[in-house]
Amino acid sequence: FQRYVAHLPAGGEIVVFDRSWYNRAGVERVMGFCTEEEYQEFARSVSEFERMLVRSGILILKYWLSVSDEEQEKRFQERLDDPAKRWKLSPMDLGARTRWVDYSKAKDAMLTFSHIPEAPWYEVPSDLKRAAHLNVLHHFLSQVAYKDLTPEPLKLPKRQAAKDYVRPPLSSLNFIPQLWPKAEELVSVTPEVVKPDKKKKKK
Repeated sequence: FQRYVAHLPAGGEIVVFDRSWYNRAGVERVMGFCTEEEYQEFARSVSEFERMLVRSGILILKYWLSVSDEEQEKRFQERLDDPAKRWKLSPMDLGARTRWVDYSKAKDAMLTFSHIPEAPWYEVPSDLKRAAHLNVLHHFLSQVAYKDLTPEPLKLPKRQAAKDYVRPPLSSLNFIPQLWPKAEELVSVTPEVVKPDKKKKKK
């Protein structure tokens, strides 16, 4: 736990850990980055460590974002096929696929021995990412006292009337190369031309 203690929140702060000290019960155990003795020590001490934090005034909220087997496979395939998502596939991710059952067993054990009244685990169905994020935010806010800082509605002022302004022709502008969308997908758009109002105002 030593590496995480320095990052624990002070009064009025919120700290979000991705996996946190539970790396020891997951990737470190499955991939052999810790010994069996180190894992067993973690399993014995993690609940008391969290109880100590709670007694000191820290609120601990633990969320497990769970996806179905089908959705997980779909996301892996998307990362293979989409260059914009390829960076998400690390060598560790590829190696983990061959140990899927081991990871599942480690997760089940972790959620059992570290689920305590003072700091319970909350399961979040996450096949739909946006819904999962909103549900976590809603639950999180229901667990903490906070002041509603929703800003007052804004009213847009009227835009200045274009009495004698005409947009410059497109041919006079210096555009960057238009690679996307593809040429066949482009829609020709003619900019609106605002002509001066020649009508004289009545006195």
